[in-house]
Amino acid sequence: MPDVRLASPQGKWILLTTVLGSSMAMLDSTVVNVALPRIGEDLDADLAALQWTVNAYMLTLAGLILLGGSLGDRYGRRRVFVIGVVWFALASLLCGLAPNVGVLIAARALQGIGGALLTPGSLALIQASFHPDDRARAVGLWSGFGGIGAAVGPFLGGWLVDGPGWRWVFLLNVPLALLCAPIAVRHVPESGDGTKHGRFDVLGAFLGAAALALVTYALIEAQQVSVTVWITAIAGVAAGVAFVYVERHRADPMMPLDIFRSRQFTAVNLVTLCVYAAFSGFFFLAALQLQVVSGYSALGAGTALLPTTALMLLFSARSGALADRIGPRIPLTVGPLLCAAGILLMLRVGENASYVTDVLPALLVLGLGMVTLVAPLTATVLASVDTARAGLASGVNNAAARAAGLVAVAALPLLAGMGEDAYRSADAFDAAFDRAMPICAGVLVLGALIAFATVRPLPPDCRKPECLHHGSVTTPPLEGVRSRGRLEVDGKRGAGGNAAG
Repeated sequence: MPDVRLASPQGKWILLTTVLGSSMAMLDSTVVNVALPRIGEDLDADLAALQWTVNAYMLTLAGLILLGGSLGDRYGRRRVFVIGVVWFALASLLCGLAPNVGVLIAARALQGIGGALLTPGSLALIQASFHPDDRARAVGLWSGFGGIGAAVGPFLGGWLVDGPGWRWVFLLNVPLALLCAPIAVRHVPESGDGTKHGRFDVLGAFLGAAALALVTYALIEAQQVSVTVWITAIAGVAAGVAFVYVERHRADPMMPLDIFRSRQFTAVNLVTLCVYAAFSGFFFLAALQLQVVSGYSALGAGTALLPTTALMLLFSARSGALADRIGPRIPLTVGPLLCAAGILLMLRVGENASYVTDVLPALLVLGLGMVTLVAPLTATVLASVDTARAGLASGVNNAAARAAGLVAVAALPLLAGMGEDAYRSADAFDAAFDRAMPICAGVLVLGALIAFATVRPLPPDCRKPECLHHGSVTTPPLEGVRSRGRLEVDGKRGAGGNAAG
C-alpha cells in the first residue's frame, strides 16, 4: 500500500512533479489557439493548415490516451511519465524551430503522443504514491493547480505571441520539462503492475487513430471535392467499422464495447460529443474572430477568453454539490442551453467590438453554462458503470470529448463556408463566424434534448468525482479509481489514472 504523506518533503515533490507534468499538456491545449493568426502569417499557412496545427495534436492524443496508462502499468508509471515529459519537450522544441507549416503539423502530432504518455501518468502517480488518508487532498490540490494552469494559458500565450513570438508558446515547455523530469526521477517512487501480462491492443489503437485521421482529412479538404477526398472519407468509415469489430472480438480490448450496454453511459457520452464539439469549435474560431475581425492583440484575445475558465475553476465544485442534491438531469439540460445562449450572444462581436458590452456578457453566460454541466457530466459518467470500471468510463468519456473536438475543428469551417484564406479577410471571416455560431448553438441544444430525454437520477451510493476543481474548456476531467490502494480499471489494476487536461 502506498504510504507517502502529503505533508512530507517527498509528498510535496511528488505533487510538484505531477502538477508540472499535467500543466505542460494543459498549457499547450489552451495557448495555441491565440497564436494561430501569427503562425499563419509567419509560415504563410492557409486555414486548413491552421486546422491541422490544432488537430494533429488532438488526433494522436485522442487516439492513444486510452493506451497511455496501460504502458505505465506494464513498464512503470514513473518511467513512462518521464518518457512522456521528455518526448513532449522534444516535440515542443521541434514545433518552436519548425521552418514551415508541414514540419509544425508533424511536430504537433508527435506532441500528442507525448501527451498521451504523460497525461494519464500525472494522476496515476498520485494514486499510486500517496497514503489513502492523504490521497483525496492531494488530488484536490493537483486538480486545483491544473485549473490555474488552464486559466493562465491563454493570457500567457497571448503575452508570448505579442512579445518574443509564437514560437515561445512551444519552447516554454522545454524548461518545464527540464525541471519536471529530474524531480520525478529523484523523488517519485516507481510503481506498476508487474503481474499484468496481457497484450496491448495496438491494432485497436491504430484503427481508432486511423479512422479519426482519415475522417478529419476528408472534412478539412472537402471544400475542394475530389476523388481523393471521397476515397479518404470511405477509408475513414471503414477503419471505424474495423475498430468496432476488433474491439468486439478481442479478448482484452482497449475500449470494451460492453461498457455501452449501460444506456445512461451511452446517453451521457452522446451529450459529451455534442457539448465538447461545440466548445472546441467555438474556442477555435473565437480566438481568430477577436484578432482578425475585432482587432484584438493576441494578449487581448487570450485575456478576453479567461472568464469561462475562471468561472469553471471557482464554481465547478459547487456545481457538483448542487447536482448531488437535485440530480444530473436538470444541470445537463440547462447547462447546454445556457452555453448555446452565450454562443449566440457572440454574434454581437464584430469589428471594433467592445469587450465590456459585447464580449464579456457572452463569455459570462457561456461560462455559467459550462459550470452548470461539467461536474454533473463527470459524476453521471462515473455513476453509470460499476465502480471497478469508473476509470475506464472516464477515459472513454474524455477520449470521446477529444474526438468530438477534433471533428468539430475540421467540420465547422466547412459547414460555415470558410475559404482557405478567410482568416486573412476581416469581412469574410466575420460572415463565416456568424454562420458558424448558430451551428454550435444548435449542437448544444441537441445535447440538452438528449440529456432531458435520457438522463436518470444517480444511485445514492455511486462513486463521486475526485477532481472537483476543473479549468479545461475543451475536455472533461479524467478520473482514476481506487481500490485497495491501487488504481483499477475494469476490475484489473491499471490504465486509468488521468490528468484533467
